[in-house]
Amino acid sequence: MSVTTQDPQHRIGDASERAGKGTSFAAATWLVAEREIKSFVRTKGFWIGFSVIIVALFATSILPKVFASSTSVAVVDSSANAVLEQAEIEVVSVTDVAAAEDLVREEEVDAAVVPDPTGESVTGVRVIALSSPPSEVVAALGTTPPVDLLEESEVGHGERTLVIMAFALLFLMFGIGGVAIAQSAVTEKQTRIVEILVATVPVRALLAGKILGHALLTLGQVVVVAIAAPIAVRLGDHGELVTVLLPALGWFVPFMCLGFLLLAAMWAVSGAVVSRQEDLGSSMSFVMLLVMGPYFAVLMLSDNATAMTVLSFVPFSAPVAMPVRAFTEDAQPWEALASLGVLAASVVVITVLAARLYSGALLQTKGKVALTKAWARAE
Repeated sequence: MSVTTQDPQHRIGDASERAGKGTSFAAATWLVAEREIKSFVRTKGFWIGFSVIIVALFATSILPKVFASSTSVAVVDSSANAVLEQAEIEVVSVTDVAAAEDLVREEEVDAAVVPDPTGESVTGVRVIALSSPPSEVVAALGTTPPVDLLEESEVGHGERTLVIMAFALLFLMFGIGGVAIAQSAVTEKQTRIVEILVATVPVRALLAGKILGHALLTLGQVVVVAIAAPIAVRLGDHGELVTVLLPALGWFVPFMCLGFLLLAAMWAVSGAVVSRQEDLGSSMSFVMLLVMGPYFAVLMLSDNATAMTVLSFVPFSAPVAMPVRAFTEDAQPWEALASLGVLAASVVVITVLAARLYSGALLQTKGKVALTKAWARAE
């Protein structure tokens, strides 16, 4: 992720010297992409931004463990109170098993200790938990009692929430990282360097090079995150998550990369339609909404299976919604492939439309250019 502006004179001058009129579209695209990559990896902003992503990833996994609140348990039979309180576990007394189960389902308590009517337990009690055995409670009771789970799951509810938040946050940070493309485009217009560049490089090659360069940077960052994620998970004592997380990460990488490409062309247009950095905020608002909207939608609707299914097939939210569904095992492989196909097709359509708008707006330097005017000028 990087949102820093670059030295346009150095970047464009170098590219112009190397690109002549006989340069092919592919060669011109790569020259621009190479220049974008080299320019951005040389800035402190790029490395600071990427470091923030990695630190946030580890913090999301480790800090809940460090600042975890005390465990609370609903107890029907007061005979276990003394043992639990000695282990510094908060005890909530209830009248019957049904009331204890309700508190567990509502996540008011972490677990419940109830009488064992079957005689299976040596201690005479059973433990009720939501989706994973409460190790602290079981250890406090000494002899391991039977544990009943109300919702069978490979991971606990808290860990599930943690992963969903991490996926959403990464999508947000990488999506906003596309602001750098808009900044690059408007800086070239503001300094009028773009007039020199388009004399030697086709406008569409300039757009393609910007998208390619930043897409490669994003791909590299996503791969590093995918490698670091299992390490962060283990450091946070969530080792059981790794086997479930790895398949989801396998889907996250292609979805995130295509999602970035979908937004990249739009970021470029938002920079091309204005001529000053001061006007960039207004032109980026719609693209920013397309980044922030899916972030909040997934966080708020992650427990709604129907809503998540719809979001996983909407191109702008699929990059985060489908990996989340893959992690929670709510999506079949064919659904992920179908969603990826829809996303890829959307990338092609949006890029073609954006290329026309970018071409029509890039050389217009008198204030903000209306999209209709940019479309007409591209004819």
